[in-house]
Amino acid sequence: MDTTWILTAWIVRDCVAGYTKPMASPKYIAAIDSGTTGTRCIIFDRSARIVDSAYEEHRQIYPQPGCVEHDAEEIWTRTRGVIGAALAKARLTPADLLAAGITNQRETIMLWDPATGKPLHNALVWQDTRTAAVCDQLRAGGAEAGIRERTGLPLATYFSATKLAWLLDHIPGARDRAARGEVIGGTIDSWLIWNLTGRHVTDVTNASRTQLMNLRTLAWDDELLRQFNIPAGVLPRIVSSSDAQAYGVARGVLAGVPICGDLGDQQAALFGQACYTPGDVKNTYGTGCFMLLNTGARPVVSQHGLLTTPAYKIGAAPAVYALEGSVAIAGAAIQWLRDNLGLIQQAGETEAIAATVADSGGAYFVPAFSGLYAPYWDATARGALVGLTRYITRAHIVRATLEAICYQTRDVLDAMRMDMQTGMPGGAAAGIASLKVDGGATVNRFLMQLQADILGVSVVKPVVNETTALGAAYAAGLAVGMWSNLDELKKQWLADQVYQPHWGNAQREAGYRGWQRAIEKAKGWEVI
Repeated sequence: MDTTWILTAWIVRDCVAGYTKPMASPKYIAAIDSGTTGTRCIIFDRSARIVDSAYEEHRQIYPQPGCVEHDAEEIWTRTRGVIGAALAKARLTPADLLAAGITNQRETIMLWDPATGKPLHNALVWQDTRTAAVCDQLRAGGAEAGIRERTGLPLATYFSATKLAWLLDHIPGARDRAARGEVIGGTIDSWLIWNLTGRHVTDVTNASRTQLMNLRTLAWDDELLRQFNIPAGVLPRIVSSSDAQAYGVARGVLAGVPICGDLGDQQAALFGQACYTPGDVKNTYGTGCFMLLNTGARPVVSQHGLLTTPAYKIGAAPAVYALEGSVAIAGAAIQWLRDNLGLIQQAGETEAIAATVADSGGAYFVPAFSGLYAPYWDATARGALVGLTRYITRAHIVRATLEAICYQTRDVLDAMRMDMQTGMPGGAAAGIASLKVDGGATVNRFLMQLQADILGVSVVKPVVNETTALGAAYAAGLAVGMWSNLDELKKQWLADQVYQPHWGNAQREAGYRGWQRAIEKAKGWEVI
């Protein structure tokens, strides 16, 4: 998007009105949130209030079943567009920004030529399952236990390592060129930072999701690089999530602005939700559903199908870790109702439609389009709509879709409770009394009340719902002194709505038993 005319219009208008903008020191933070379906730029002030924002979608590319790709050049173009548009709408220039932070879709991986700046292939998205057979081969060879011990992650197509190997093996000449230092790669954050500053870096949260970083040393692991056949020279340098020097100073649309923060999107949401105390937990409702629980300064190895991951690392301070449960399809299931089945025209309709029926009529929908993630980790699972009778209407199917989001969240929360009992000091006694929520789907009040009912805990929505972008802004702002410490950030967090559970335990457990039966129907469907 060309924003020159917008900026010119502001200048002309101000001159005609006799307005002269006072000179002042920079006092805003920009956050670039590059997600699975689009990119947003939000400008925050010191009070963490949104000054203005801009958003643009990018294409979802499906070359064949199980394959999901993005055009990285399109993402970079969209990023430049939303930065320019957000600044223009806020009547600001880069000189008004103290720093900028970046957050992104994590496991999506790509390769590019550092001499030309051109991608060698579309980026392979985290939802892509083309490397399922490779994961099975590694698992059959006994590699999974060692990989999980080093990375905190199970063998799965979700993570970047097998996809990065696929790119090196399937792009003509890529391996030879990588050996000569002519090819570099990384997750989308590293692509954006490289385009903005010329530096090839990533932070610990994004690096961890490649399945190539050692969870404890926070460095690329030589044994993992050997197992996945990845040359170390392709990968970016790993740095802290909040750092005033490591990322460099931007050129172009953000000329002169230091990039000082970088977090994977779900860790950024945890950070933006002020979950700084062990036991704090948040869930983000986006394309997928992602729950993170702060476990403090030591990694807790999950025994119940969850991931162990760095939550954030601020400057030279030790890393803070988290347990994570990732659900592949949440909001994407609603998009499927709209785009594939035509049952709705827009996502906002689901609230009113679902409210017209008392329950789902015994129907369950398991949206395992890309397999099942936590806590099941079954790449062979496929979507299933079960329990259908002639009684079932469009409203029942819409409600079953909303229930599926909530039941998948319960799967993850139950696993977290069990891991807390064994892995965290005092975890069994503390329990989980509430869940902080964020993401686009939280505007659906019916869904949030349903979530509280299915979980049996309070669901708390914050005043600032754009917590992913806020987390990136916080990371950047801490590095340059916009905010002094985590306590200051915690005081800024405010609740907007609290949903209390209304269902009795008998109703809750009966519904969940039906969900577990539906899950069994979806498992092991695809023969790979």
